Amino acid sequence: MDDIFRKLAKSEFRSKFKLKQKDIDYINEKGLNTIRRHACDFISKRLAPAVIPNDGKQTPMKGHPVFIAQHATATCCRGCLFKWHKIQKGVELTPTQQEYVVNIIMQWIEMQL
Repeated sequence: MDDIFRKLAKSEFRSKFKLKQKDIDYINEKGLNTIRRHACDFISKRLAPAVIPNDGKQTPMKGHPVFIAQHATATCCRGCLFKWHKIQKGVELTPTQQEYVVNIIMQWIEMQL
């Protein structure tokens, strides 16, 4: 994962995303295990399907630490997932691919903390 984080750090857009204090407080209140469960749920419903009607607009820019992390890690839509992570569009994400996405999101969140 170090390689993808190096690439993301070079993107002006991706590197501007940071957790705000309210996000950090939320994570501390809920715990990382709960945040991981939220990430798994979001990814399975919003990113994993083969066809996403609102692809490119399914991840809000605020409202949950996982959403911020998705934009920071280019795991926010299938277009970004393909461009940055080379995971094909139009095919349902495998459990291994979903785990990869969640792990990237959680690593970014832990780096922010």
